[in-house]
Amino acid sequence: MLLELRIRDLAIIRQVTLPFASAFNVLSGETGAGKSIIVGALTVLLGDRASADMVRTGAERATVEGVFDVTAHREVLDALDERGLEHEHGTLVLKREIAPGRARAWINGTPVTTSVLGAIGRLLVTVHGQHEAHTLLDASSQRRWLDASAGALAIARDVAVHHAAVMAARAAISDRRARQRDAEQRADFLRHVVDEIERADITPGEDETLQEELQRLEHADELRALAEQVVARLDGGDDDTDGGLVQQLAGVQRLLAQLRRIDGGADRLAQLGDEAAYALDELSRDASAYAAGVELDPERLAAAQRRRDVVFRLLKKYGPTMAEVLAEAAAARESLRLVDDNEADLQRLHDELRAMLDAFARSASELTTARRRAAQQLADTVSSQLPALGLPDGRFLVVLPPRDEPGPTGNEEVEFRVALNAGHDARPLSRVASGGELSRVMLALASTQAAQESVPTLVFDEIDAGIGGRVGQQVGDALRSLAARHQVFAITHLPQLASRAHHHIVVEKGTEDGVTSTDVRVVTGDERALEVARMLGGDPFSSVSIAHAEELLRGTPGTVARTATSRTARKR
Repeated sequence: MLLELRIRDLAIIRQVTLPFASAFNVLSGETGAGKSIIVGALTVLLGDRASADMVRTGAERATVEGVFDVTAHREVLDALDERGLEHEHGTLVLKREIAPGRARAWINGTPVTTSVLGAIGRLLVTVHGQHEAHTLLDASSQRRWLDASAGALAIARDVAVHHAAVMAARAAISDRRARQRDAEQRADFLRHVVDEIERADITPGEDETLQEELQRLEHADELRALAEQVVARLDGGDDDTDGGLVQQLAGVQRLLAQLRRIDGGADRLAQLGDEAAYALDELSRDASAYAAGVELDPERLAAAQRRRDVVFRLLKKYGPTMAEVLAEAAAARESLRLVDDNEADLQRLHDELRAMLDAFARSASELTTARRRAAQQLADTVSSQLPALGLPDGRFLVVLPPRDEPGPTGNEEVEFRVALNAGHDARPLSRVASGGELSRVMLALASTQAAQESVPTLVFDEIDAGIGGRVGQQVGDALRSLAARHQVFAITHLPQLASRAHHHIVVEKGTEDGVTSTDVRVVTGDERALEVARMLGGDPFSSVSIAHAEELLRGTPGTVARTATSRTARKR
């Protein structure tokens, strides 16, 4: 259970600490005092989204900290152990820090992600608010309530997964048929593509290799002439009196040899001369061989030019690269395969669809069975609680009308119906219940859910909307009764409900150093009588208001009756 909630620098709260009792706690205060901020702080602590604009003006960060006693809650302890989180003597401290650009979280001093904080928080506290009451009008919310009551949320998820698989299988069959029809319509063209490319017998990179060969064949005369000129320059011609470079370099070698005989330090120069002579000699031989190897082959040139035309035409139609031409042929062959192998592929896809339909049907049938069993049980349990909530003739029903076609939520719809007055037929909840009636139906559902769950703390945020008087007392009694099994925390404006609590906290707004801030205090005895009198309206210090407040409090077991202080207050 929640022992203490500490809030610092959140919205208009500077610093407050709320102590909680193990039974029925209420939080009251003037409108705008900060009750909703406290509830918001609790939901942030439990993993809800936090934003920097929640930080109090002038503060660097806001913090929310909750201290829980989880000694008797094995599920929480196991969840902590699974995540390697410590819990000393059954005490658990959750902390959330909000600052511009970041929000951090800790469990017993160990940093955790928001998702881990939320997972643990959901095992500790369940929050029921006005918004949740209105969601009861939504068909999907009613379905989730029933599935949760049936313990069938996992089955419902399986149904949705199997249905998605069925839809995907049907889409695959539809796509396969569409592709097959397209392939049949384009079959002649596709065969032409495959035939044209295969007949050309092209290979990857052939266009580049062919271009290089054409470059040599088309310039064979020029290549031979250039190579022969290189040889002539190296070896010298018949009319060259000075000889070629090779002969000239031989004279240089002789001079270097004389240098080396005179000066041993010129050995390096002679060595370079020898290397140059060897290189020129090799160059001369290779250039001569190159010139001799250049062939003037008009037939080969014509053949290469014809091959170039074939390759160029394919590149222009299916390219611009050889890889893309070959890919086009492969795609055309695959499309033609769709025509040839269509029946076998469709049979395989239909077999897969049947298997998925069987799996979906089994899970949907299992979900239907669970819903039918839980529907009557939920209807009986909720109906039994309505008289105690001021609806003596109220009846609650859960109807499961079959769907025209099974869908992702199963074989049937889920609809909550109520008959709130004697002699009237049950009608959909969305068409019957007023705001106050809706709040009471939601309380009955929440109580039913709480009886099935192990969540220790239940929070009810202003579920008393639209009710008052005797009904308010009855709702308060229902919450007090629920507190026998759970810790209950209710935020209320209703004095009849507040008077039924075991522990009463008041939220007040004041000014400190010229800045508005919120504070809290626990009220007992006369202070509590004054707060209930304030909630009744009018002058809280009048004898009538205080007498009425004390009368309400006397109706709660264990409440102290009128005291000297309250009598003094009436005299003011």
